[in-house]
Amino acid sequence: MLRTCPVLYSKAGPPTGGWQPLSFDGGAFHLKGTGELMRALLVLRLCAWPPLVTHGLAIQAWSQRLLGSRFSGALLRASIYGQFVAGETAEEVRGCVQQLQTLSLRPLLAVPTEEEPDSAVKTGEAWYEENLSAMLRCVDLSRSLLETPGPNGNILMQLKVTALTSTRLCKELTSWVRRLGASLELSPERLAEAMDSGQDLQVSCLSTEQNQHLQASLSRLQQVAQHAQAQHVRLLVDAEYTSLNPALSLLVAALALRWNRSREGGPWVWNTYQAYLKDTYERLRRDAEAADRAGLAFGVKLVRGAYLDKERDVAQLQGTKDPTQPDYEATSQSYRRCLELMLTHVSHRGPMCHLMVASHNEESVHQATKRMWELGIPPDGPVCFGQLLGMCDHVSLALGQAGYAVYKSIPYGSLEEVIPYLIRRAQENQSVLRGARREWELLSQELRRRLLGRGLRVPS
Repeated sequence: MLRTCPVLYSKAGPPTGGWQPLSFDGGAFHLKGTGELMRALLVLRLCAWPPLVTHGLAIQAWSQRLLGSRFSGALLRASIYGQFVAGETAEEVRGCVQQLQTLSLRPLLAVPTEEEPDSAVKTGEAWYEENLSAMLRCVDLSRSLLETPGPNGNILMQLKVTALTSTRLCKELTSWVRRLGASLELSPERLAEAMDSGQDLQVSCLSTEQNQHLQASLSRLQQVAQHAQAQHVRLLVDAEYTSLNPALSLLVAALALRWNRSREGGPWVWNTYQAYLKDTYERLRRDAEAADRAGLAFGVKLVRGAYLDKERDVAQLQGTKDPTQPDYEATSQSYRRCLELMLTHVSHRGPMCHLMVASHNEESVHQATKRMWELGIPPDGPVCFGQLLGMCDHVSLALGQAGYAVYKSIPYGSLEEVIPYLIRRAQENQSVLRGARREWELLSQELRRRLLGRGLRVPS
């Protein structure tokens, strides 16, 4: 049984009148300038060309040698960088966010970091400390962009745990978590106590160096969570590969014990669940029920997942069981089940349970809005929607104009920092990019209307 809070959205029931599905026909594109639409069409078409994505880093290096850094950089800024990145400086990010706010959209800032396991520079303790500073600055920037929180009181930002702790340590922890199960030595309670006390933590399965790194990593995570809570910013922890996720979930659970208690006004730390993994529904159900029993607030970002091809390749190479759903329909079914589970929890637990429906899939968004209406969950309550900056605008704009809380995931930083990050994300999301055909068609349709003089004209 779910523990219920004083206000149950389900008691109100659906509003009077029938549910009206949102229209994702691109009508909301009239809110955007012609130049923006042309750039979006060009960039999305280019990104759907596999050779460009696969060899993106090599093409970038080649263009710098051939065209020079200045001209190559200008070309990137006018295209891929301009489409998917908010800017480099705080002022540029603020300008991007102000533009989003005029469209009833909200920012979800992301610090672009890429660990390089073979690089001493990008795996050393100093690098993680630099990332800590960047995360703390991101908290401050997120807060400054929205001095007055939105109707549901949520300022959100993304947190990549492997920017603060090494993937090698996460893999080691994952192997021991799978081997030991619910071992007290690697329990969330013990890690949470170490975070709070700052005392040395000794885990027998780790070397002295690994124990020191774990202690430093826990301190960094605690500092980010503490600062975020003080600034009223909620942290959405990114999911990564299955070789890392059990360790990441262990760390999130430890943070949740401290920062998602009911008296803290949580959840301040959310975890991400990937529907394309076979075990996701059961893990989500177990975690949601455990949070309810412990009286903890529970925050979830629900995604389909970006690492499908890589996970299958690794499983085949290692001769292990494929952890992914067999096909697209099975993944969609998993997403529907997880979405239904979480919306039911939200309707019972109210503000103690928060959900981001992070999806570019129109059917999933329709399901979410319909079930929210049936369960009496308000559009600007504890359920929000998320899409990537520069993609799926026909869905984002329609949701925003209808009064739903919609966030755009926004990386920011210099060209040197962001372009490698974007290329790697594009390589991980090739199926999403190739699936943007409907968005191309809607963009082309709106541009034809404008160029032929049969539609609303908005200055670029």
